[in-house]
Amino acid sequence: MRAVSIAGLLLALVACKRDAPAKPLTKVDVHTHLSPGSLGHVLPMLQQQGIDIVVNLSGGREGQGLEPQLAAAKQHPGHVIVFCTPDLLSPQAPQELERLHALGCRGVKIFKALGLQLRWPDGSLAAVDDPRLDALFEKAGELKMPVAIHTGDPRAFWLPVTPQNERFDELSVHPGWALAGKPVPTWEQLLEQLERRVARHPRTTFIGLHFGNAAEEPKRVDAMLERNANLLVETSARIPELGRTDAAALRDLFIRRQDRIMFGTDLAAGDRPGELVLGSPGASLPSPADVTRFYASTWRFFETRDRGFEHPTAIQGRWTIDGIGLPREVLEKVYRSNAARLLGAP
Repeated sequence: MRAVSIAGLLLALVACKRDAPAKPLTKVDVHTHLSPGSLGHVLPMLQQQGIDIVVNLSGGREGQGLEPQLAAAKQHPGHVIVFCTPDLLSPQAPQELERLHALGCRGVKIFKALGLQLRWPDGSLAAVDDPRLDALFEKAGELKMPVAIHTGDPRAFWLPVTPQNERFDELSVHPGWALAGKPVPTWEQLLEQLERRVARHPRTTFIGLHFGNAAEEPKRVDAMLERNANLLVETSARIPELGRTDAAALRDLFIRRQDRIMFGTDLAAGDRPGELVLGSPGASLPSPADVTRFYASTWRFFETRDRGFEHPTAIQGRWTIDGIGLPREVLEKVYRSNAARLLGAP
């Protein structure tokens, strides 16, 4: 029998490795809103999409829904991470956050009401960067609880709700979301407040929800990441917006900031199967075909360089998007490892 050289064996092994199919990419969805009774039907659906860990941002407060959320998460160990929301304007908010952490909350969710709706006892609007909230954000850093913060809304929400508004379909279904003419800060002012808040707490990790709350301007988000090492962003409900920007420039941003971007959807689910919100609620519940489109279009955006295809959430705008075709090593970080590292997940 002819001897086989070591070099030949090595070449054969390399060829086998090259020809072997790549392992499926698994994912962590860092932005969901799930009722306690939804987990039994939602988690299997998500696992079919390769999503095996979710962050449930709807933990709420002690005595106001938190306990059922934590109990439901414990029924699915390793798959559900719960964030909570203390009473932001209470002088005792830092102490409340300590109790919530002790109960099992892993992070803090700040809803867009801060900056747009919450008011102090004197009637003044609570700004995102109000110094009276400093102790709460410092406490989050001390407890190593990431702060997932939603500030403002899509810029078009400040424009009149007419057919010329690119978000007309969405605002027609949700007229209360319209901000035109309301006594609130501008889109720009809110983003400035947000960045001042992030910069003030360098030892606290912030997750800028909805792609840093400024998906319309990826360059702006890039600059915010450059200035603030304690900021990460995630993609929930903004693929329609991101996908219509320059694909090459966006791909470059994702590659350069591959350690700072996480995957999220803003999926919401009620107790009954089919009670879903896919990024933004429509006039009726989504069909199975809508669910298929939502995830298929999402993966197509991240994983291909296809052009001119339908985006995940039809109600958010009548345009098509382009894919950014990220390299596998970047996908692995965006889909999973960045979130796993931040949250201590496997």
